[in-house]
Parts: sequence; structure tokens; C-alpha cells
Amino acid sequence: MLKRLTLVCAAVLALSACGHSADNAVTPPAPAIPASAPATPAASATAAAPSAATTASAATAPATAGTTPAPATTAAATPPPAQPFVDDGKWVEGKNYFRINPQQPKATNTSKIEVVEVFSYACPACNAFHGTMDAIAKSLPADAVVDYLPASFRPDENWPVYQRAFFAAEALGVRAKTQDAMFDATWKTGETATYDLSTGRPKPKGAWPTIETLARFYAKYGVDPKEFVAVANSFSVNTKMKQADDLIKAYGVPGTPTIVVDGKYRFSPSDVGSMQRAIELTQWLVAKEAAGK
Repeated sequence: MLKRLTLVCAAVLALSACGHSADNAVTPPAPAIPASAPATPAASATAAAPSAATTASAATAPATAGTTPAPATTAAATPPPAQPFVDDGKWVEGKNYFRINPQQPKATNTSKIEVVEVFSYACPACNAFHGTMDAIAKSLPADAVVDYLPASFRPDENWPVYQRAFFAAEALGVRAKTQDAMFDATWKTGETATYDLSTGRPKPKGAWPTIETLARFYAKYGVDPKEFVAVANSFSVNTKMKQADDLIKAYGVPGTPTIVVDGKYRFSPSDVGSMQRAIELTQWLVAKEAAGK
């Protein structure tokens, strides 16, 4: 069943993205694609969001304090050369991608062009898309970098605990090397799953993984579980979670996965129609930003 879920999600390009709504209730469709609707609407800092009304949002502080490298399994040994920027009309602003106006801070303090995926480990569409993110990381030139910004806007699907675990793992230096493994533990083995992988629907709330559950996963990568829980519940992680939530709202993110380039442009897989086109549009936006266009 899980293999079928993953294949179907990939086939539809994660087009049924996990997004926002004013209703906290979970209304899952058929098990093959357990897409989500957001628990609380994200205030938008852009015009013309693809599938939700948008409102202006104030700029916020960056969500993380430092640049996080792409996972070691996805980093190219030699970055490909930068592409020249050519505007041949293939990509249309307001249709394939959206300008964030006013431009918002980057998610990290990198001096490079930043490509951020707004995601959750608990989002089935993000699970289908994370291989494409690995491909994007490999495709970028040396003046660009991939990073990740975890969302929490689906508390009805346990997203805040995964966001908390992300920042704890980052603080302890194991986030990058566990990025893909965390998806596997959530969607293949079920070790860290909120969804019942046999039905494609969320488990009863009492069976949801806790931060202690996730600490046991990270223990396999050399992290003391007690230390992990302490860091996860620290003031620093609480602050990063709040900053991440504010920045996601400022970006006008309508759902996950969403790609944000330099706090200036955003798009979702549904805006482009295929995984390959998502890679190509990311490369084009990076070239556009590098050219100062």
C-alpha cells in the first residue's frame, strides 16, 4: 500500500499539496493521496496566490541563524556552471511563479542565492517531492544553495512536532545527513509516522509520534535522546519555530511543498506541471536573480 501511495503521489507531482484552510478537521481523501488542507490560513505577502485569497503580511526576521548545507547524499561534487539568464517567455510571472512583494528576508544568513523548500516531514506531497529537491540541489551552480524551512500549519496532522525536531536536529548538527532518512522513517518504515501507512489516513491522536519518539530516531545518528529532547524544548528552538511560522506567512505560502528563491519568488509543483519543470524553473529563477533581473 505504501509503495502504491508513493508512486501515485509522484505521478501527480505532489499536485495535491498540503495547504491551509480555516478548518482544523482532517478530511482525508482516498488513501492513495492523503493530501491535507491547512489548519490556519497563511497571510500572504504576494499578489495572486494560486489557490487562496492573499493578504499583506509584515516582514519577519530570518527563520534560522546559519546556513545549513544540503544533505551530503545530494550535494554535487562539482557544481554545474551557472546558466545565462534568457527570458524567452517560457515562464510567466503570476502563472508559473509568483513575486513576493515586498521581498522578504532569506531563511538563512547565506550570501549565496538561496533556494528554500517550505515543507513538512508529515506532508505526503513533500515526501513525493523530496527526491526532486535532491535533484535541484545537484543542479544548482556554486553561487546558489538549497535549504529547508519546516512548516507547522497542520497541527491536526502533528506538523509542529516535526518542525521542532528539525530545528533540534539542526542545532545538534545532524539535520542535513538525516533529511532523506527522516522521510523514509515517516513514509516507508513508519517509525516516525503520524499517518497509518496501511490506510493512508492519520492515526488516532494518542498514537502520534512525540518528540521523544523522534529523539529515538535521531539516536541512531549519534545524538543522545535526552539531549535531543532538551534542545527540542529549549527557548532557542521555540524562537526558531516562531520565526519560521512568521516567515512562511510573509512568503505567502499557500501549501507545501513550496519553493522560495531569495525571499523574492515562490512557486509550487502545481504551478509548473512536472518534476522536471520544477527543476528547470528553479534553475531559471536562480539565473534571473544572479542577473539582477
